[in-house]
Amino acid sequence: MFIDIDEVVASVTDAAEPIERIKRVGEALNEVKHLTAELGRVRREEIEGLISEGRSQNEIGRLIGLTSSRMSQLLTSGPAPERAFFGAKAKPVIVAVGRKLEAEKEKPGPVVSTSDLEAYDKLRRLVEDLGLSSTYEVIKPPGLVHLNREGLVVICGPRLSPLIQQVLEADDRLGFAKDDAWHLVDRETGETYRSPEDSDEPGDIAYFGRLPRPDGKGTFLYIAGIHAAGAAGVVHYLVNELPSLYREVRTRRFSTLISCRYDPVTQEIVSSERITPIYRHEV
Repeated sequence: MFIDIDEVVASVTDAAEPIERIKRVGEALNEVKHLTAELGRVRREEIEGLISEGRSQNEIGRLIGLTSSRMSQLLTSGPAPERAFFGAKAKPVIVAVGRKLEAEKEKPGPVVSTSDLEAYDKLRRLVEDLGLSSTYEVIKPPGLVHLNREGLVVICGPRLSPLIQQVLEADDRLGFAKDDAWHLVDRETGETYRSPEDSDEPGDIAYFGRLPRPDGKGTFLYIAGIHAAGAAGVVHYLVNELPSLYREVRTRRFSTLISCRYDPVTQEIVSSERITPIYRHEV
């Protein structure tokens, strides 16, 4: 598939006013910028795939007509393949964070936890490093959020959103449950995972996955700790493990559980690890 240059130029020059033509030029150049970045990502990913199969850079270069120095440039410049994990589109990554009512207040107001804000800030920096932009929005009580959007990341526990709780039912391997306290369960193994925080230990456990949109036309990324620190733990895991995670799941549906530990004084996440298999929801 090729771009019809004459058609693009005509769509710009057909505008009646100079200001509108200038605006359209900017929009077209922005589309070209994102297209160039995404095609560069695809090329780099394919080259890395061939190398992992045993092909040498020189061999691949000869087959596609590039010098060895140019091949080295392609492998060290441009967007990393794992950029696609968040949806490598021209649109920004949308991070929607749940908001709850203040505890122990006569007239409680809605608040966002500092751990969730930390998670967003680190996630924002991660996607920027991948050449993507991001926006931030708050999910207000009672937890209604528009899930049918591209590039969406939701950070919101099921206790704050009945809608999210319903979507989580699509995962028959992992999920939240509640008895005396909220916890996570692995239905494949029957194992129960309770938050260290509930035993006064500085740590938490979180659900992390890619879930189906209600409209059936795509997916969204979902992050939720048993407590707020868990979400920041997932982002800590992504910062350190995204390339290997992307190689394993690409953009397919999956779910897993992430455990984290944090500094009890600063609340900063100091370690994170995956504690269950990565369950794939698609063939």
